[in-house]
Parts: sequence; C-alpha cells; structure tokens
Amino acid sequence: MTKTIGKPIERTLAFEKNVDGNKDLLRIIHERASKTKLGGGAKAQEKLKEKNKMPARDRITALIDEGSKFLEIGLFVADGMYVQQGGAPSAGVITGIGIIHGRECLIVANDPTVKAGAWFPMTAKKNMRIQEIAIENKVPVIYLVDSAGVFLPMQDEIFPDKEHFGRQFRNNAVLSAMGVPQIAAIMGPCVAGGAYLPIMSDEAIIVEGNGSLFLAGPALVEAAIGEKTDIDPLGGAVMHSTVSGVIDYKVKDDAEAIKTIRSLVSKFSPLKGKKNLFERSESYPPLFDSEEIFGILPIDRAKPYSTYDFLSRIIDKSELDEYKADYGKTIICGYARIDGWAVGIVANNREVVKNGKGEIQIGGVIYSESADKAARFINNCNQRGIPLVFFQDVTGFMVGTRAEQGGIIKDGAKMVNAVANSVVPKFTFIIGNSYGAGNYAMCGKAYDPRLIFAYPSGQIAVMGGAQASKTLLTLKTANLRKEGKTLSEDEENAMLKEIKDKYDETTTPLYAASRLWIDGIISPTDTRAIVSLGLACASHQDSIPEWKSGVLQV
Repeated sequence: MTKTIGKPIERTLAFEKNVDGNKDLLRIIHERASKTKLGGGAKAQEKLKEKNKMPARDRITALIDEGSKFLEIGLFVADGMYVQQGGAPSAGVITGIGIIHGRECLIVANDPTVKAGAWFPMTAKKNMRIQEIAIENKVPVIYLVDSAGVFLPMQDEIFPDKEHFGRQFRNNAVLSAMGVPQIAAIMGPCVAGGAYLPIMSDEAIIVEGNGSLFLAGPALVEAAIGEKTDIDPLGGAVMHSTVSGVIDYKVKDDAEAIKTIRSLVSKFSPLKGKKNLFERSESYPPLFDSEEIFGILPIDRAKPYSTYDFLSRIIDKSELDEYKADYGKTIICGYARIDGWAVGIVANNREVVKNGKGEIQIGGVIYSESADKAARFINNCNQRGIPLVFFQDVTGFMVGTRAEQGGIIKDGAKMVNAVANSVVPKFTFIIGNSYGAGNYAMCGKAYDPRLIFAYPSGQIAVMGGAQASKTLLTLKTANLRKEGKTLSEDEENAMLKEIKDKYDETTTPLYAASRLWIDGIISPTDTRAIVSLGLACASHQDSIPEWKSGVLQV
C-alpha cells in the first residue's frame, strides 16, 4: 500500500547543530575539491594556454551540452598518495559522465599539468573504472588524450598485472565488439603503449602541431636502432593523416577537435531501449526540502534518527510502497520513484525498534529477519526488472549466542547472495556507517553497484574506530605483558588515542575516494540527480540480463 512517509522537521537546537556539523564537513570537501581541480596548479594551466592548448577541464566543459552538468567520477583519486613523486591530483586524469547532444557519454581527459599526463597505478584503476561503467551500461566513451605514457619510476606497479595498464586496451576491444562507440582525440603526446588506446577506439582525431602518436619517441628510436628523427615525420598529425593512415581526422586546434567529436556523436543511432527498458513516469519533487537532510543526519554517528524522514526528502512525493513494514524493521524495503524512475529502496533503519516478539532491536544492525526480508525484496526487484537503490548506515550483522543460534550467518548469506546475483542496476549511497559485512550485504563496491557515492558523513571500515582501537590495544598490551612489560593507565590511554586516530584516518570518505572504493563524495541534495543520470545511462542497454538465484539455505 502506498503511503506518504516522513514529517515536517522542528528546527531544534540539535537539528541546527547537525546542520552546522554536516555542512562544515561538506565545506571541507568542497575546499579540497577546488584545490584538486587545479591539477598541476594555475601556472601550469596558463602555460598550456600559451601552447594553444585548452586545460583538461575546459575541454570537457566545451564538449558537453551547454547548461548541462558533468558528473565527475574519481575526483579525489590518489589524494594523499604518491607524495614522494610530488603528488598526482585526480591521478592525472579527469573522468565522468557528460551529456553530448542529449546523449549520456563517458569522458576520459588526461590532465597534462600533472606530470605531463603520465600514468600512475591509480590512473589505470580510474580509467578501468570508467570502462567498467561503459561495459555495464553500453555508454559511449570519449577519450581526450594528452599523456606522456607510463610514469616509469613506478612501471612495476602499473605495467604487467591483470588490472594494470594493458587491461584498458583489452577493454577497448571488448567495448568495440559490444558495439559501444569510442572516439579519441589526440590533443598532445600519445606515447608507447598509450598509443594503442586511441587507435583501438572506433575513430581517432589528432590536433596538428600539438598531437603526436608513436610507439617510441625520437630518443628511444635513436637508442634502439640508431635512427635520428624528429617528432613530425615519426608521429605527427600530417604524417599520420597522409602517410600511415592511422588517423581519421586532422584538425587545427582543440576547439575544432571538440566540434568534430560533437558532430560525430550527434549522428549516433537512437537507443533501442532508451524509453522503455526501465519504468519512468512524470517526475515529482519530495514533499519536504532535501536541504533538511543536513539536520536529520546526526553529526554523532552513534545517535539514532528517522530513516523515514531521510527517505521522504529523496523520493518523489515522499511516497513509499513499503514491503513487510512490520517485519525485519531494522531494514526498510519498498518501491518508490526517484525523478520519475521506479526503484526498489533498501535502507538501514537507524531507529531503535521492537520485533514481532516485542524485543528491542538496535537501529543500523542487520538481524536475521531483516536480512531475510531484504533478500526476498531484492529477488522480487530482479524478477520484475526494477532497479535497486541502497542507502547504507549499517554497523554490521547482529552477533551473540541468540543471533548465532537463530541462523544469522545463514540469513546474512541469503542477503549477500541476492545482492551478488542481482542483474538490475544497483546504486549505493553511504550516508553514515558502512561497517563489516554490512558493507557487503548493502551493496558495497565489491558487489558491482553501477555508481557508488558517499556523503561527507560516511565512514567505511571493518568496524567502528572505538571498537577497533580497543581491540588493537588489547592485542598490543597482551604482547607487551608476554615481554614482561606493563603500561600505566595514562600510557594505555595515550596508546589508545594514537591507535584510534590512525584508524579513523582510514575510515573517512576522502580516504575511500582516494582509493576508488567509492566514485566520489557528494552533497545529500545531489542524490536524486545521480540516481536519475545513472538510470539514464543504464537505459543504453538493449535488455536486462537473465536473472538466476544461487543456492539458498532456508
């Protein structure tokens, strides 16, 4: 039965404190984002312009439809990493989803201000994340190439393994065989193995004067075979467009390259399943202001709050067809619409509840009946072709004698099985805690969400910092006692703080984003737009794969 959820919020002192705390977290993320978007710095950007080259972000802005937004994926990748190498903001490549002539496209743009666009290990991981999205959704890919190739001091971490540099060329071939368009514009150097990426695309464009393409540059050619040559006869725009025939279009500058790409995209065939692969009707806003989410989510993540109030500021008309509303209450499941798209919602309920036996259950913990309900709901959505949206604020599965005797492992396994075997698009938002096996059951990165984002309040870890640090302290003090050493209470407290601080650093959304465990950190107010864009991308598929369930213990 459809019901309106949520309620108007009283702007209490506690609410205002939450607003201030959560907006402060978002402000810090925005400041970090502004710095990261400078790439190699303002001076490096100006030097590009002196060479008649557009900065990478300007290239993307010119490429996408005027007035449309670019959903960046992996902005914070490599944040705090490669410090000894001078750092690599955004891993030297800008990636995301943009609209070109009304069509969703994935865009990969090397940033030549970051080590000349060289490839670090995280650059490869980031590129392959975009190709993964393209393969899953059959979305066209546009490559704006301007790269010096592999960062040689770290070649052993980027070259030979399955998920390293070479995998992207394999993905180029797979995408081509799937009929997914790929267009590459060579706007700067394109060297060695990196030369395969544009040429394994369907069509290649080169900018005269700036673009070059070769397996080995002049210095390496001389060292290898003793031949002396310049860049232009070896791999310049004129040579490749008139002699080798490797390039399809020679253009005079970046602007013409972008105009050519837009023209090519405008002539793609219409999408087969664009209008009817997933159910969509007219979009309606929630009854309540999404800005109020900042006050609903407690800055103290241990405190409970109404998940219904949260959801009512995300879903259309704040209407939910709740599934098994009175059973397994620590997880909320139901059918709703987001920007008109029909979706299945799976959200951790953070309120303290009573089960059917009148027993108190802790909010944010997955109990047996909650896992059983969620597994059945997820299977229903797969059977009916309804996309799934997960909202994570979970501290894990229930533990203890009663839970184990009640079969928590069995029921948890059923939920994990359902998530793993889902064939409908899945989208995950980490709004608070994301701990332990709860991360897996609620569709963490290991379970192939089409997109996964975190709010600034998100935390990802095996367990909370307080529990983990106490566990680690117990182990350390036990080892010291074996050595005949003891610590005073003050020394123990100092060690506990040191352990907790170090542990907490690895649980932040920024830490997760830097390692691409999540696609980015967003404001809660962006949630609806991201789900809608994600489903528009998923609609590039011709059909939903056949759904099969694995073996379930009942």
